[in-house]
Amino acid sequence: MTLSDLWIPFTLLAAASQVLRNGAQANLTGKIGTLGATQVRFIFGFPFPVLFLLAAMRLTGEALPSLNVSALGWGVLGAVSQIAATALMLIVMQARTFGVAYAYIKTEPVTVAVFGVVLLGDNLPVAGWLAVAIVTAGVMLAATRPGDLGKLLDESRPVLIGTAGGALFGLSAIAFRGAIDSLPSGSFVMRSLTMLVVSLAVQTAMLGTWLALRDRAAFLGSLREWRSSLGAGFLGALASAGWFAAFSLTAAANVRTLGLIEMPIAALVSRRISGRGVARSEALGFVLILCGVALLLASQLA
Repeated sequence: MTLSDLWIPFTLLAAASQVLRNGAQANLTGKIGTLGATQVRFIFGFPFPVLFLLAAMRLTGEALPSLNVSALGWGVLGAVSQIAATALMLIVMQARTFGVAYAYIKTEPVTVAVFGVVLLGDNLPVAGWLAVAIVTAGVMLAATRPGDLGKLLDESRPVLIGTAGGALFGLSAIAFRGAIDSLPSGSFVMRSLTMLVVSLAVQTAMLGTWLALRDRAAFLGSLREWRSSLGAGFLGALASAGWFAAFSLTAAANVRTLGLIEMPIAALVSRRISGRGVARSEALGFVLILCGVALLLASQLA
């Protein structure tokens, strides 16, 4: 495996960490509410990338890359887009069932691929575009119950909000890759960790201010549950470090498409814990996801 292929294990690490983080956040939601659990990934996650960056500097002997206006601009755009996307995701989840909302949001790989071409010139091969389409179709099939498939286009407002959320998640991925590529020097590890710290600093400041002014109870609740919050924050930081390292090595569309492997992983873990079976449509969706991922990897490793 060459250096450029390291985006694959970094993406798999990120996806696995995200599954664990989602589980930790789900446990916190019942104690401190949705908003309180959501902000944990930013506020309690922030110290860990700083430690990752300091450790990388110590181990490699590299200095911090020089920040410039372009990198900061991309980083702020990514940070703000991700927060806005999360807010839209919460809105659509209140309006629709989780599966339908998830299907809207996970149109993200398509928007990532389009934004990548338009904003960064990250052109995908034909097999890459086909993989994006297959994986997205698989997610939509697996995330919705058979009776809910017809609801995907049933109401205009949830469709618009959900797809806008997916587009903003896609824009954040493109912006983070643009920020990393804008740094003039440093290894991919140093550049990716530097921009992760910058983006999380922006998000922590924004959410911390919002919660202090508008929802102090959610913030105080996360402080009371600090042990669980730190665990979720660490897992979120580890996932983000994996995403950013992968973004520094390949097109964001490749990363976000492979990253959807988290869905069958999470479902299988959940089924093992609960003992509930897998529906036929869900199993077919997982097969499509795995086929799309296999096609993506074949096109990248050929």
